[in-house]
Amino acid sequence: MEEKGGLVPVDDLYLFNTGKAQKAYLAFGCHHLPEKGCHRFCVWAPGAASVSVVGDFNGWDETSHPMQRGEGGVYTAFVQGAKNGDNYKYLVEGCDGVKRYKADPFAFYSELRPGNASKVWSLAGYSWRDGTYLKKRRRRDPLRQPMAVYEVHLGSWRRGEGGGFPNYREVADQLAPYLKSMGFTHLELMPITEYPLDESWGYQVTGYFSPTSRYGTPQDLMYLVDRMHQEGIGVILDWVPAHFPKDAHGLARFDGTCLYEHQNPLQGEQPQWGTLLYNYGRPEVQSFLISSANFFLEEYHIDGLRIDAVSSMLYLDFGKQPGQFVPNRDGGNVNYEAVAFLQALNRTLLALHPDAMTIAEESTAFPRVTGSPEEGGLGFTFKWNMGFMHDTLDYVEMDPLFRRDHHGEMTFSMTYAFSENYLLPYSHDEVVHGKRSMIDKCFGDYWQKFATLRALYAFQYAHPGKKLLFMGDEFAQFIEWDYGKELDWFLHEYDSHSGMARFVSRLGRVYQKYRALYEIDDSWEGFQWLSVNDNQRSCLAFLRRSKPWRGKVQQVLCAFNFTPVVRSEYRLGMPCQGVLREILSSDDRRYGGSDVRNREEIHTMFIPCGDFAASAEITLPPLGAAYFEFIPDEENKDI
Repeated sequence: MEEKGGLVPVDDLYLFNTGKAQKAYLAFGCHHLPEKGCHRFCVWAPGAASVSVVGDFNGWDETSHPMQRGEGGVYTAFVQGAKNGDNYKYLVEGCDGVKRYKADPFAFYSELRPGNASKVWSLAGYSWRDGTYLKKRRRRDPLRQPMAVYEVHLGSWRRGEGGGFPNYREVADQLAPYLKSMGFTHLELMPITEYPLDESWGYQVTGYFSPTSRYGTPQDLMYLVDRMHQEGIGVILDWVPAHFPKDAHGLARFDGTCLYEHQNPLQGEQPQWGTLLYNYGRPEVQSFLISSANFFLEEYHIDGLRIDAVSSMLYLDFGKQPGQFVPNRDGGNVNYEAVAFLQALNRTLLALHPDAMTIAEESTAFPRVTGSPEEGGLGFTFKWNMGFMHDTLDYVEMDPLFRRDHHGEMTFSMTYAFSENYLLPYSHDEVVHGKRSMIDKCFGDYWQKFATLRALYAFQYAHPGKKLLFMGDEFAQFIEWDYGKELDWFLHEYDSHSGMARFVSRLGRVYQKYRALYEIDDSWEGFQWLSVNDNQRSCLAFLRRSKPWRGKVQQVLCAFNFTPVVRSEYRLGMPCQGVLREILSSDDRRYGGSDVRNREEIHTMFIPCGDFAASAEITLPPLGAAYFEFIPDEENKDI
């Protein structure tokens, strides 16, 4: 956006006021104007009687820099003598006569908590080195690429010196090679947009353009993303447009009125969380949020956004009792304004950054979350498959003796697997608040727990859909996640935990090597059941297929046994004659297993099994999984 004499251009204000702004952060907030030798401060506060900017540069004198009111209630001031790192706030006098000290909604950087001022800050000065990565990203279709996500809370992956917060750069230098060695393709950061309370884990945001100062400067975050990209690791950011906290310095009653939130408490508050809800029908709010999302894709080269709590946005009665919400114009509970906002958000972001992703955490069966907005969908690239997560975790928690009666919990997901573009998560929410860690959820003694968890991860990686594990799950941390301390890295000294880490690393490498495991996640073309109804033995088997390449389709057979009994000579129907070669066993002794393996090559036979004319006999390890590359005999491939 071009500056015109230092004032905010009329065209930019028009876009902001009509909900069409994509880079409102270039007009609002604090910007250095070198030709004028000053900084321009700009804030939207239409309900204010007056606004002044106060900070380190004027001794926090409210009379020093009154702001001039302009069109649409936009206030502007020019300040000489401000420098990078100075703290500041807006002193907003509402029409109710109350003066409120407010942080800048468009600030690029913030004071370290418990302070909550905004900081004068320039985003210039970082030299990016990820050009090669970005060129490759532009040529990739995320639906056809491997995607194994490692979800991280930066403050507790590893702690910094003296047990304090680590720096973005410090974490990057340790995390980038670790992720590559563990077979992950993407890093997902739990929210790092500025937030006041550590206990919120970042999900109650006060700074939508400000990376939290807990871990360093904006340039330090740029380094983290850049470092990941140089290792070929994509970066996904948790972004929270669903609600915001009531903290006095934040967005709540920003100018003495309900500016960002709905005026009606039944529409503007989320009693379940004690937070406020955005007024998505207000054009300026749309401009604010869409600009925030675009800001991180544009300025920080983020590869994608995971949108938190989408269900709470879509349903007017989410987390509310009868009588606590206002129905829509048709008397229903769908928030039409939120639907329109999400469609506009995805349409805008994916038009500006067609190689980026948006991912919905949506826990209901709301239709067409990943469908095109032009066809009535919300426009997300992926949706978290919460049903898969809950069903599979319920299954592994029960005694194997009773799993035969709950076999459907492992097969039901395939009845809807292609209704959306899914990501299969085992997220932070599943290892807190008394839910127990992933390893502790699994039924049985110590050995059985580890065997079951390896089999579960193998099932997740084989099942259609992209993958996500929360930090610590890859080496089976036994205690629940604690945001206040780092992971129990010492567990790597124990064979069971180091074996689990080796297995996850190998699993990730196999997943990335075989196109059949990731290339067709959205149709039956890439999946075929071989054994779906064997509930008596709690066994499952299916083929994954790739798209043809040089006339050949890659195929991987994935088989699972969720009982502690070895299944020898387990016969599976096969679509044609060929050879099976085992490429992964969760029961390998290197991973802590009992080393029940298959011979080097298994040939199919003309023995009917189920609906198939050919079949093969394999050995399934106890509480184990096995992957096989299947190579059809060319002359018999049509049997």
